[in-house]
Amino acid sequence: MTHRSLTVFAALVALVACMALTVGVAAGAPSVGAEGAPKEPGSKRHPQPPKPSPHGKLTQLQGKAGCIVAAGAKGPASCGRARALTGPGDGFGSHAIAISPDGRSVYVAASKSSSIAVFARNPQTGALKQPKGKAGCVAAKAEHGCGLAIGLIGPNSVAVSPDGQYVYATSRGGSSLTSFLRDKKTGALVQLPPSSSGCISGLPIPECTAARALVDPDVVVVSPDGKNVYVGAFAGNAVVSFARNAASGALTQLEGTAGCIALATGGCATGVGLGAIEGLDISPDGTAVYAAAASSNAIAVLARNAETGALAQATDKTGCITNVETTGCTTGRQIAGANTVAVGPQGAVYVTSLLSNSITSFSEAEPAKLVQNEGAAGCLIFLRSAGCAFGRAMSAPEGVAVSPDGSSVYVTAFATGAIDVMDRDPKTGGVEQKPHRAGCVAPKSVSGCTLGRALAGSGSAVVSPDGRNVYSTAFVSNAVDVFRRHK
Repeated sequence: MTHRSLTVFAALVALVACMALTVGVAAGAPSVGAEGAPKEPGSKRHPQPPKPSPHGKLTQLQGKAGCIVAAGAKGPASCGRARALTGPGDGFGSHAIAISPDGRSVYVAASKSSSIAVFARNPQTGALKQPKGKAGCVAAKAEHGCGLAIGLIGPNSVAVSPDGQYVYATSRGGSSLTSFLRDKKTGALVQLPPSSSGCISGLPIPECTAARALVDPDVVVVSPDGKNVYVGAFAGNAVVSFARNAASGALTQLEGTAGCIALATGGCATGVGLGAIEGLDISPDGTAVYAAAASSNAIAVLARNAETGALAQATDKTGCITNVETTGCTTGRQIAGANTVAVGPQGAVYVTSLLSNSITSFSEAEPAKLVQNEGAAGCLIFLRSAGCAFGRAMSAPEGVAVSPDGSSVYVTAFATGAIDVMDRDPKTGGVEQKPHRAGCVAPKSVSGCTLGRALAGSGSAVVSPDGRNVYSTAFVSNAVDVFRRHK
């Protein structure tokens, strides 16, 4: 089986486990406290704990503002409809949704539509509205009434430049990286011309520039200073590096071995813990790039040269943290099938791992050096595991997003369709799921959570820059879901 087949199989196994747990609760099993002992609500010996803070809690917007489903797809009648939205966040698209720095536009990579859907965001309510005509989407072959996008075949990740002028997307089907000029007023996208490398691919696609190690790309990020774009290549087992022209948005792969770091690819620098890259993020100061590698069960730590954009990996075991003992890496906990990585405040780094059904927490000891937090602050896992915090409804975690104020962390769970709501401890960096129904929003098949709509196959999430809203993709529901975040 391929790595992706194994990943899907693992998600199905996890779903069976989750269904079994749900059945147990529905059948009248006693509720369980944090230490595993049955609760006795109302008992004088066990007084009720203080009411938890609603800060960070999610409430789905009412009616059509709360969910938008692909036109022609099945979905709740209460949801709105949009073009070019089939297959958003394809089960491996943990970065399939992005929001512009000004908070005015939301972009969704829809793999089955081979498109990027464009939405205008109401900054007051958080509601989304798709512009009419070509301003509302770009797609391969200009289908769905969208603008034309060469090489946009099965897109799964999208990112906006810090200046808000350009949007970049990866596509698994085209093994490509595509670049678009963004209209800051309308949010509309127009692909850059071939002369400006509007399409770069590891395949021989007409009008696309060739690139090394760009095979089955899974995630794209832009550096905080806007000088570079980095791509995690799943089948290429590599992180591919590009220089970015701030004025034109054009990308050029760095020369020689600086252009990519991989497990074993000619013309690339050689690294460890880079098998099947699915997640990627950059430290706020731009000194480090972190890569979540599914088949290596690892998070790779790559030091970034701010002048050249080149990446380098340390060889003293600080260059990667793995779930099992690996030469050249430090051993960590509960990061089997590392899937997504997100950087939070004060050097905090969070990783979701599909095979471990976990979210793990790390701290930056110094630039480009991570250590896993100790004890339960270092891992939260679905069901139970010794030494880790306990999580609910988190089967097959896919995406992770941190609120701008650093107080909340949100995890999307592909198998359960849940969005798990975590409070972040600023002292330890660890996360704790909110108690009761505030701790998750999920379909009615998942007990103990706040009921949500059009959430099947939750894959990725993003928090608005003002911290007011959370947006997520749902692959099976062919939907984008919209939530108000309590502050």
